[in-house]
Amino acid sequence: MKHLEIRRHTMRQKPGKHLTQAGVTLARRVGAAMGPFARVITSDVPRAFETAIAMGFAVDEQLADLAPLGDDEVTVALENAQTFADVAQAARRYKAVARRAQKLARLWAAIANGLPEDGAALIVTHGGVIELGLAGCLPDHDFSAWGALCDYCEGVRLTFDGRAFVGADLLRLPAPRS
Repeated sequence: MKHLEIRRHTMRQKPGKHLTQAGVTLARRVGAAMGPFARVITSDVPRAFETAIAMGFAVDEQLADLAPLGDDEVTVALENAQTFADVAQAARRYKAVARRAQKLARLWAAIANGLPEDGAALIVTHGGVIELGLAGCLPDHDFSAWGALCDYCEGVRLTFDGRAFVGADLLRLPAPRS
């Protein structure tokens, strides 16, 4: 089996493009418990690239197709999505959303196919992209128990059997202690 660990970038101070110190600290903490990875791929947006570096991983490739959804009908269809189930429902309901979900699924399958047997890749991308790609990879999965969209440095771990994605685990961070 092959695995893709797909994580959301860490914090930045909007409208800035670069990570905050709190974001770097979070990425370092999360990265210390991850890996190893045969490949590390990020979107071409600085905060994704910087997150992978802060996690402790050299980036092998940056892909524009992993960038935020942009200002189009997919963004409009997902603007009120609050949960994984909302995104999966939108992928079933709207053709443009389904096309974007399937495009991400094909990209992720190509990445998984390029891994050695029992290999893993880290993909650092953005909120919305993770959930939409997951809906494309597992279109018949019931996401009703998965809850809210991914927060900073959270994500999913997909299992690929060489032909298709056959499972996923949600990767949540523990709540901060008070």
